[in-house]
Amino acid sequence: MTEDRIPIDAWAKLTLTLRVLGTRPDGFHELEALTVMISAPADRLVVAAAPAGVVAFTVSGGGADIPHDDTNLAVRAARAILPTDGGVSIALTKVVPSGAGLGGGSADAAAVLRAVRDLYGVEDDTVMEAAAALGSDVPVCVRGVPVMMRGRGERLDPVALAGDLHVVVASPPFRIATPPVFAAWDRLGGPRSERTVTAPDAVAHLVEDLVNDLEPAAEAVEPELRGFRTRLEAVAGQAALLAGSGSAYWIPVEDAVVATELAARIEAELEVRTWSGHALREPVA
Repeated sequence: MTEDRIPIDAWAKLTLTLRVLGTRPDGFHELEALTVMISAPADRLVVAAAPAGVVAFTVSGGGADIPHDDTNLAVRAARAILPTDGGVSIALTKVVPSGAGLGGGSADAAAVLRAVRDLYGVEDDTVMEAAAALGSDVPVCVRGVPVMMRGRGERLDPVALAGDLHVVVASPPFRIATPPVFAAWDRLGGPRSERTVTAPDAVAHLVEDLVNDLEPAAEAVEPELRGFRTRLEAVAGQAALLAGSGSAYWIPVEDAVVATELAARIEAELEVRTWSGHALREPVA
């Protein structure tokens, strides 16, 4: 064990473009997505060594839907790789909204995996095997670099951004669970979204346009979603894209100053939680 207390950020995951290619024999969906971690919003954790077998967990912030017990993905992540002579305490401060398509639970699990790895010298292969077993988004969050994600999320090909990518993320007051969105996508016959956004310079060498095939399904699950997007785009003066399975939307912008100003305007006019941030281009610590 190298340290006994590790403060660590759990950065939100942002899916820049997502194609759903079909349903796999194992019941998962075949995906092709370009994803990045973004600097905001982010949860904050403090993971500390504890007596053998102990996994203590506390949560502050977040809504009533955040599990405060052993069902939380952060606790499950710790138990998945703790050595028999190890234990941890986890203090989680929630900022990333749940049900927003930003991978908050997966990011928390990934942060715990990285912290337990560093506390107890767990092998990287063990960490990644546990990440894949915990959920499709967890391996992406562990890696922390821009990736093309394929399969159900277990195949990750790192990519390099051509420059800085600044974004604004806006989260409406309602939430959308991921499973009903994929179920709606199946029920609707696997629709391909026709609404695209020209890729910003940072990723234009990787994809021509940005799209999210889950948007039609998410709108079928939550009818308020389309109205929120319409209001958001009116304030921003440009197109917005659904984040993952929703409910948050995001907008690419040209620089940090524009992002900060736009986020403040959206928050003031729509009275919703809004963040400005940038894509992380290096591995998370």
